[in-house]
Amino acid sequence: MNRRDFLTTGALGAAALGGAVAAPAVARAQESFTWRMTNAYGPNSPFYVVGPGSPTSFIEKVEAMSGGRLKIQHFAAGELVPALEGFDAVVSGVVEANAANSYFWSGRSFAAQYFTTVPFGMSFLGHMAWLYHGEGAALWEEVYAPFGLVAFPINNTGVQMTGWFREPIETVEDLDGLRMRIPGLASRIYGELGVDARLLPGGEIFPALERGVIDAAEFVGPYQDRRLGLQNAAKFYHTTGWHEPATTGELAISRAAWEALPDDLKTIVRVAAQATVLESVTWSEAVNGDALTDLVTNEGVTAAVLPQPVVERLREVTADVLSTESAKDPLSKKVHDSYMAFKAKHDRWAGISEGPWHGTILGG
Repeated sequence: MNRRDFLTTGALGAAALGGAVAAPAVARAQESFTWRMTNAYGPNSPFYVVGPGSPTSFIEKVEAMSGGRLKIQHFAAGELVPALEGFDAVVSGVVEANAANSYFWSGRSFAAQYFTTVPFGMSFLGHMAWLYHGEGAALWEEVYAPFGLVAFPINNTGVQMTGWFREPIETVEDLDGLRMRIPGLASRIYGELGVDARLLPGGEIFPALERGVIDAAEFVGPYQDRRLGLQNAAKFYHTTGWHEPATTGELAISRAAWEALPDDLKTIVRVAAQATVLESVTWSEAVNGDALTDLVTNEGVTAAVLPQPVVERLREVTADVLSTESAKDPLSKKVHDSYMAFKAKHDRWAGISEGPWHGTILGG
């Protein structure tokens, strides 16, 4: 055999061998998947279901980036399961994914609260820094491991508002006996001050407030609240939301479904979720200012911050509740300590960066 024949034969043999070795990887990379995703929010809800930064926007990104290899069918609240049963639907294998907020599940693990937001906690920048570049994401995975889930941030509203009240809150005593729609840890904090806190899905808030079943309600911010018509049921709008300085949406995925994906599709899901987070918070910043102006100028709404003594009392109760609840199990304590340690560092930076910018430089 001459040199040319040897090289030709060797090259063909190597190609054949390489093809045999690579074939399973190639086949796996081209495999297609179909998921079903439920949602805690009702049909056609901006941000929470459709439009910029929504789960359906995330789904479109995944399908485009994967060339259609990962398709996700979306079901808004009530279309497949009730609003707050998506978590169990993923755990039981009924669906592969669910979009919601992790603090809905804080009754199962108090630690779940921290991945949505923390009262008097970090802003969007600090919270996402903890999730992406601190210990937040790894701790989220640890908290959800017993449920057979993995989770990622999928959107963020930025800072929310305190909420809508039939009568303004002027003293701490005004909270005693108030019936209020409020989710998450804030419901426990308000409860310590005598509030009858209730968790209602978004679609039930307006009728309850209008009929007087509740006296006050918190939802999101000016744009989303106006869409629900809350300004037609109450005229006092307290700002800014001490209880939710940066509300993060959750994409919870069955670990079995997640592990079945090849690495490239896992990367696509992660990147699409990150892109949706950025899209959502910038969209919220773009629409809330005009909506608030409209509410005050055209809808007769009075917008005002809570009185400082009320804020300080809420801050005291928040610290007590966080300390008490997080100490009840080691994992919650681990998450709490991580969040607060990161917050202390971020607060120092924010105090010399954004703080003076808003308080001194812009304020003149």
